[in-house]
Amino acid sequence: MSAAPPREPVRSRYAEAVQTLTPGYFALVMASGIISVGLELEGFGVLSAVLLWICAVAYTVILVLTLIRLTRFRDAMARDFMDPGRAFGFFTFIAGTDVLGVRLGMAGWPAATAVLLAMAVLAWVVLGYVVPWTAVLGRDERPVVKDANGTWFIWVVASQSVAVAAASLEPGVGDEWRSALALTAVVAWSVGLILYAAVGIFVSLRLMTYPIRPEDLRPQYFVAMGAMAISVLAGARIVEMAGAPMVDATRGLVAGSSVVFWSFASWLFPVLVAAGWWRHFVHRVPLAYEPGLWSVIFPLGMYAVAGIYLGRADHLPIVAFIGRAELWIAVAAFLATFAGMLWHLWTTLVSPRPSAV
Repeated sequence: MSAAPPREPVRSRYAEAVQTLTPGYFALVMASGIISVGLELEGFGVLSAVLLWICAVAYTVILVLTLIRLTRFRDAMARDFMDPGRAFGFFTFIAGTDVLGVRLGMAGWPAATAVLLAMAVLAWVVLGYVVPWTAVLGRDERPVVKDANGTWFIWVVASQSVAVAAASLEPGVGDEWRSALALTAVVAWSVGLILYAAVGIFVSLRLMTYPIRPEDLRPQYFVAMGAMAISVLAGARIVEMAGAPMVDATRGLVAGSSVVFWSFASWLFPVLVAAGWWRHFVHRVPLAYEPGLWSVIFPLGMYAVAGIYLGRADHLPIVAFIGRAELWIAVAAFLATFAGMLWHLWTTLVSPRPSAV
C-alpha cells in the first residue's frame, strides 16, 4: 500500500496567503460597506447591520494582514508597487476606509467617520503620488499605455470616496470645520473627475492599440462604472452641504454634472455586461472566485446607492427606482461572491492539501 502524500503545513499555507495577498482586497470592504449603506437608505436595518459587521471585520482582518505583509514580506509588497496590474489596488484601502467611515457615521458614530477620513486623506495624498510614479512613470519600459487596465480607475474611486466622506461628515460638525470639509470635498471631487478622464484615455488607447484577449478583460474593468457612480454620489452629497465658499461656487456645476455622470454610468452598464458575456460564455473563460470579483460587486452597489441618493436629492423618481432595483441585484451578487470566497478560503487555508514535492 502506497503512503499518502504529505500534507502542506498549516503555517506555510497561511504564510503563502499573506505573502501573495492582493493589494486590492479592500474592495471587499468597499462592496459590503456600500451595500450596507444602500440597505440602510431603504430601511432594511437588520440586513444593513449584518453587512456593516462584515465590512468592519473584513477591514480589520485585511488591515492586520497587510501590516503583517509589510513587516514580513516587504519585498513582495515592493514588487506590487512596481506592477501596473496590482499597484493601483492599494487605492482600495482609501476607498474602503471612507466607505466604512460613512456607514459608521450613519450608525451614529461621527467621531469614527472623522478618524477614518483623516486616515484616508493622508493615504490619498501619499499614495496619489507614490503609486503612479512607482508603477508607471518611474519605469524605464515604454510604452506606458500597454499596461493600462481597469484597476487604474480605483485611483478615481479613492478620490471620490474622500469627497463623499467629507460631505457626509459636514452636517455634524461646527462652523469652524465646515469650510475645511467643503474644500476637501470639492477638491477631491474635482481631482477625481480629471483622473477619470486621464485614466479613461489611457485605458481606451490600450484597448484600441493592442489585441484584446478574453483573459485581459478581468473583473476590475467594472470599476469604470463604479468610479462614475461614486462621482454621482459625491456630487449629490456636495450639493446638500451647507453654504461655504467652495460649495457655493460650484453647486450648480456639481448638480448638473451628477445627472450627466449617472447617465454615462447607466450607459456603461450593458457595455461591461456584454464584455463579461464575451469573456465567459463566448470564449469560455472559467468563472471562478478571485479577489477581483469584489471590484464587480462594489460598482453594482455604488450604482444602486448613487441612483437612490441622486433620485431623492434632485427629485428624480425614475433614477431612484432604478437604484432600488439595482440594489437587490447587488445583494444577490454579493451573497454569491461571498459564498465563493468562503469556499475558496476553506479549500486553500483550512482543508488539508498535498505539499509540493
